Amino acid sequence: MALQCGIVGLPNVGKSTLFNCLSNAKAQAANFPFCTIEPNVGVITVPDERLNKLAELIHPQRIVPTTVEIVDIAGLVKGASKGEGLGNKFLANIRETDAILHVLRCFDDENVTHVDGSVNPVRDKEIIDYELQLKDLETIENRIQKVQKQAQTGGDKVAKQTYEVLMRFKEALDQGKSARTVQFDSKDDQKIAREVFLLTSKPVLYVCNVDEASAINGNKYVDMVREATKDEHAEILIVAAKTESDIAELETYEDRQMFLEEIGLTESGVSRLIKSAYKLLNLETYLTAGVQEVRAWTYLKGSKAPQCAGVIHTDFEKGFIRAEVIKYEDFIKYGSEAAVKEAGKLSVEGKEYIVQDGDVMHFRFNV
Repeated sequence: MALQCGIVGLPNVGKSTLFNCLSNAKAQAANFPFCTIEPNVGVITVPDERLNKLAELIHPQRIVPTTVEIVDIAGLVKGASKGEGLGNKFLANIRETDAILHVLRCFDDENVTHVDGSVNPVRDKEIIDYELQLKDLETIENRIQKVQKQAQTGGDKVAKQTYEVLMRFKEALDQGKSARTVQFDSKDDQKIAREVFLLTSKPVLYVCNVDEASAINGNKYVDMVREATKDEHAEILIVAAKTESDIAELETYEDRQMFLEEIGLTESGVSRLIKSAYKLLNLETYLTAGVQEVRAWTYLKGSKAPQCAGVIHTDFEKGFIRAEVIKYEDFIKYGSEAAVKEAGKLSVEGKEYIVQDGDVMHFRFNV
């Protein structure tokens, strides 16, 4: 399932440093704008403690986690919507992603140049928002020109509905708001809205890149971001990218955990970021557990059993008969599939079953 999160931000805010921590890919992290020319793609393992807990009970030959793709995109500057800097490339790359990790500089360091001369994460956020909104406004106005006449003079119901959706987007964008702030109640409106493919309608996670001392509680810059984004449908995550880079260089898991404990963290920022990116893409995980392997499988939240079976193989979906489901908590409580069955905790589900995060599943099919 090749869904991608794109890391965006102004030059020199820590995007490539963070990307390197995430993927161990060697994107050039240098103190000048546009050091990332081509988007770097990292396929990143999603941390899931449930796999290890199941493996302790089953002793499989291998453990296979699921993954998420992260794209490091070149830094954007003012005028990107008009093609300034690497604007056109930036906009094309971001359009191809499914969600946005927007990195904001929330630290002071005189040795790291800021492209606008001073640290102000809200101003930085607004620069990128403005450029993306301008591009979206251009898209919306072009679409309006195409459907307006049909909507206002003809009897085309779909054109009228599309026009109304476009006008709501235009109103928000004209006010300097992103498309994601516009909410639609009807499923038809939601479908039309999705098919416009606006840049600012993509789900976003604001990643506040802080110094080590601010890694737990944040700082004044993080507070500024919280205030500026309170009306958006977005989340905020605090990460100290430089510290994460130091942690990533430690060889053993024990050393990394000791480092985290010393600075007061129970889990690395990178781990939290990967999990947040996975959630941002509206993804969940079901599990399969056997002596050959314990494995995590990715599916879109809300999917039914046959579609989830198809993640393993298309034949599983085509010939789907039923799904045998054990809740993860029950598997851990009873210790084995046999014990779960004996306790009457294994359920048999049909085609309409909506798979839940953490379900341990076995599919029956016939092709």
